[in-house]
Amino acid sequence: MIDVKQQISAVSRTVGDRVLEAGQARVATLSQVYDTGLEDLWDAVTSAERIPRWFLPIEGDLVEGGRFQFQGNAGGTITRCDKPHGYSATWEFGGQVSWVEIRLTAEGDDRTRFELEHVAHVTDELWDQYGPAATGMGWESGFLGMANYLSDPSATLDPEAAAAWVATAEGKEFMRLSADAWAEAAIANGDDPALARASADRTYQAYTGG
Repeated sequence: MIDVKQQISAVSRTVGDRVLEAGQARVATLSQVYDTGLEDLWDAVTSAERIPRWFLPIEGDLVEGGRFQFQGNAGGTITRCDKPHGYSATWEFGGQVSWVEIRLTAEGDDRTRFELEHVAHVTDELWDQYGPAATGMGWESGFLGMANYLSDPSATLDPEAAAAWVATAEGKEFMRLSADAWAEAAIANGDDPALARASADRTYQAYTGG
């Protein structure tokens, strides 16, 4: 298992806003540089055989225009594919539609930046209640999963064990640090510090069952 403090420090986070045809949307962006080549990281984020090793089991047609479904989570449509530099997809869950873009950038022969942008329409009330950590912490777990997977490609990820890990002291520390980091990203984007940190606290409690 990757050290959780090291992992939190390895991820860059930003929060922003964007105006879409349907109105204003919130944008959460994460990025991390991994010690693997561009082609290998592309395969890790697009292969139905490899994705479950670091994220969740997936089924569907993983090509541009195809539909996908993560087990017990979101599904969507792959709207753009630019091998090996990235892809875009809808993110459909709980009757809501948002948008995800993956960008991969080589940073040397054996280092690649993995950047994920999640764009969603969020009401002011929901944002005030949970802030960017509501989606950011979920993606953060995926980035941790990728770090663990690339450090030991022979390992397998058990979704039930991963969910149980959140209740451990180490898991709670990871979630706490992640929530706090997303609060700081929101503050950097102009959110009120006290409200941002209170939102992060509520999201942390929701993720850890406190």
